[in-house]
Amino acid sequence: MASLVDIKPVDREFYETRLRDFLPERIIDIHTHVWLGERKPINRSVTWPGRVAKDNSIEDLLETYRLMLPGKSVTPLIFSIPPGEEELDAENRLIAESAARGDVPALIFASPKWSAEELEKRILADGFVGAKVYLSSAPPYLPPAEIRIFDFLPPHQLEVLARHGWIAMLHIPRPGRLRDPVNLAQMLDIEERYPNVRLIIAHVGRAYCEEDVGDAFEVLASTNRMFFDFSANTNEAVFRKVIRAVGPKRILFGSDMPILRMRMRRICKDGRYVNLVPRGLYGDVSGDPNMGELDGDEAERLTFFLYEEIDAFRRAAEAEGLAQTDIEDIFYSNAKTILDDARRGDGE
Repeated sequence: MASLVDIKPVDREFYETRLRDFLPERIIDIHTHVWLGERKPINRSVTWPGRVAKDNSIEDLLETYRLMLPGKSVTPLIFSIPPGEEELDAENRLIAESAARGDVPALIFASPKWSAEELEKRILADGFVGAKVYLSSAPPYLPPAEIRIFDFLPPHQLEVLARHGWIAMLHIPRPGRLRDPVNLAQMLDIEERYPNVRLIIAHVGRAYCEEDVGDAFEVLASTNRMFFDFSANTNEAVFRKVIRAVGPKRILFGSDMPILRMRMRRICKDGRYVNLVPRGLYGDVSGDPNMGELDGDEAERLTFFLYEEIDAFRRAAEAEGLAQTDIEDIFYSNAKTILDDARRGDGE
């Protein structure tokens, strides 16, 4: 039987020389996906992640950590990939069952159509610690460029999350990403009006390139409670900015597994991120503006997306003078506190 992940000498050398000693022994991965069976791409989403894994069971996820992060004890927070409306109940059942089987925490994938009472009932019934929300759930008549956070994370649901102190895992919308003034205004609004929500801004607000930032961190430096995970992001400069803006107590390690099994290196070109992969490894990517290919020695030297992400954060942490205790907070303690509080329902 083939290994779930092919670990090459280049991968092992990268891990041993750059990452093993940097990482704490215990890690919480705050941003991971579990699903079974091939899924059709959803509207309002890039398609390249589907090239990495056709599915990802809880068993596969835990095995991935064993193979890729040897010597570390990793606990994931799991949730579905964005499902269609007709798949929502089945996907959430799968996540609840997987969480129980793997003894890991989980988030419900929430529909903005649910009433406050329905969201609360569903979270309590299956032991979720909060909700994952995504722009694909916004009303279909809205053009993607016009979607706002409150179109898929409505105030009545934020009230429930705040009352219980639950997590809201937020993938912000809009082409401007983190620099978008509407996004920033609504993020600040959530912090002010719902301070007991454990708000996590995924992917450092989708700021994968420096052009995605604008004056966001000057604005967000005034915040006190929202958290930022750096899942699926490899931008050292962006990481340095978020460290300066909010400090190590509000930054969380997340991976976006299983897509971080991808063998790649990310660059920015004309303000857009491009994943450089070995030619042919992920099929025909010629029509995808977020994908590029390498040949020969350059391709052979490529390692995993996960390693590239962690190494970029390591460089940023060293440049900003973070201590080992800060690294332990970012990769474990901050998330543990959030999860413990959410399990207790420690809200208003």
